[in-house]
Amino acid sequence: MRPQGTVASPNIWEHPATYEIENRAVDPHGHLDAALRSLADWDGTTVLDLGCGTGFHLPGFAATAGQVIGVEPHPDLLALARRRTRALSNVILLQGTAQEVPLPAASVDVVHARWAYFFGPGCEPGLAELDRVVRRGGTALVIDNDGSRSTFGAWFRRGYPHLPSPQEIERFWATRGWTRTPVDMGWSFGSRADLEAVVRIEFKPAVAEEILRHHEGTDVDYAVNVWSKVY
Repeated sequence: MRPQGTVASPNIWEHPATYEIENRAVDPHGHLDAALRSLADWDGTTVLDLGCGTGFHLPGFAATAGQVIGVEPHPDLLALARRRTRALSNVILLQGTAQEVPLPAASVDVVHARWAYFFGPGCEPGLAELDRVVRRGGTALVIDNDGSRSTFGAWFRRGYPHLPSPQEIERFWATRGWTRTPVDMGWSFGSRADLEAVVRIEFKPAVAEEILRHHEGTDVDYAVNVWSKVY
């Protein structure tokens, strides 16, 4: 059963195996990982991966963090995350949402939220929860698409024209004390079939087919923003 207030994700919720392919294609040169490390040191700390999905990023944090907590509303994805991390004694998985994080106040040092819930206007309840659960001196990291640039950014604007503009999103975060770090991370797939499968879970059919008609190869230049805040 999904918690009340859950915001559905159309890609990983419906296509977890294909989303796994997408996760493996992200950031082939480590630019995003380097940016995150420059903004927060999670060695020996308590890390919260909010909207952790199948737990793809949990082992990476667990390698150096003291404790890693994954929170995810979807029970099937949570089961996959538990299977992925069952040998990691410093990982805990909890069902919950960004609006109601199932943790006590001032209990985590670093929050990681990647393409999960925190997409600008409308995420204020989740931001209030971050204010509650992050210890003073802790850091929150939110990764989202940068629709203002890159090949993927152009696809994103075409596929989701109803979303706030990049300028509106930047104003939203800046007025709340968050800092933008732009990152060119890239997508690199092992095969054309993998790229095509991922494009088709990220965009509606007509947009996906148009993208695939005009894009050759298996690599995509892809820009994201890391929004960060020190509490």
